[in-house]
Amino acid sequence: MASYFRDYADLCFEAFGDRVKHWITFSDPGAHAQAWHSYNTTWRSKQRGVVGISLNCAWGEPVDIGNPKDIEAAERYLQFCLGWFANPIYAGDYPQVMKDRIGRKSMEQGLEVSRLPAFSLWEKSHIKGTSDFLGLGHFTTRYITERNYPSRQGPSYQNDRDLIELVDPNWPDLGSKWLYSVPWGFRRLLNFAQTQYGDPPIYVTENGAPQKLHCTQLCDEWRIEYLKGYINEMLKEPLLSHMQMASEIVVPTVCTLCILIAALLLLLLLRSQS
Repeated sequence: MASYFRDYADLCFEAFGDRVKHWITFSDPGAHAQAWHSYNTTWRSKQRGVVGISLNCAWGEPVDIGNPKDIEAAERYLQFCLGWFANPIYAGDYPQVMKDRIGRKSMEQGLEVSRLPAFSLWEKSHIKGTSDFLGLGHFTTRYITERNYPSRQGPSYQNDRDLIELVDPNWPDLGSKWLYSVPWGFRRLLNFAQTQYGDPPIYVTENGAPQKLHCTQLCDEWRIEYLKGYINEMLKEPLLSHMQMASEIVVPTVCTLCILIAALLLLLLLRSQS
């Protein structure tokens, strides 16, 4: 799969690289690394662009900041969410807490090896450092508390994390079951990414709120308040002065991907007819 994605990325670099200078890849460290190395080796000197990865993650806040178990659970939440894909790129391997937890639970479930694949030494060196920027998608926040799930319940992402996600009923409800407006969580996630991954340039690639009501005229005050709150948190000192913050893009990712695929298919069609 990684080699196929590299071929696809090469085709995109060749077709659009004279105009497109910022590239976002696929949320798989191996596939991303292959595309980054291809661009770095073949295209960067000619096209002068940058290649990064875009990852989505909510902020995890401990329910009880005085409880070490809740603090550890919140950290684990972030490592299983953002660290799962970012850590191999910035540190060369999966987060240690993921390797320890999944490895232990895999053994308890009768497996001879961990369900989390292990990188070879070559893969670690090949993946580490392959990002010119970190794309970050963020929408909401959860309170996190410790919860131990017995290994006999079977393998699952939820069971491996050993935690529960909660919401504050006082948070503004934006009309979706999962989405609440919690701007301060955005700031804390940006600070986490900044300190965890060595202060990389960060592009906020996804953020926004859905249609809450069916309206015949403009009536999206809740979306205005949501965006204003999140943008203001991004702009506060000292975050702004210490972070290479690019911009906030409120664009449906699936729609953007469809446009790119359509353009690529059109290019292939024109090539076949010429």
